[in-house]
Amino acid sequence: MNTSATSALKISRALLILLRVVNLSMGIGMGLALIASLPFAEAMVTFFTKRPGTIDADWMLPVLRIWLVAAMAMVAIVHVFLTRLLGVVDSVGDGDPFVAENAQRLRTMAVCGFAIEALGLLFGVFAATMNAAGSNIEWEPSLTGWLAVALLFVLSQVFAEGTRMRRDLDGMI
Repeated sequence: MNTSATSALKISRALLILLRVVNLSMGIGMGLALIASLPFAEAMVTFFTKRPGTIDADWMLPVLRIWLVAAMAMVAIVHVFLTRLLGVVDSVGDGDPFVAENAQRLRTMAVCGFAIEALGLLFGVFAATMNAAGSNIEWEPSLTGWLAVALLFVLSQVFAEGTRMRRDLDGMI
């Protein structure tokens, strides 16, 4: 492997480790926000209110709390995604990326991506619900993530087929 490829792998690995730390830190922050929503409910209502006096805290706070729980689930899913991607990067560094484990990693990443995109749609429902009550939360759907999910499912099949072909070829020799 050439020097620039080795450097790129090292940078990718470091970036993935950093992203996992940031992701887990965000999860901790969301957990703290969920806990803080109990004694500081009024401050949270004020923060999310665009038109004071128009939000009914009796339903807005439960929506916000459910949103935080769903976001913490997303943190867990992203952690699995990043961990599997790190495994793929490590196998490339080892010089043997076309292995059955990477096909499974890519399939897991595709499932995680699907779950992330589905949660993103749910977050859009939460944002619309809160905006209907006077909040100002911006959310826009995107097809890019869904395309990435399809790509990951295809790549997992490519890796599985490549692994099978390699095994068959090794058996012939």
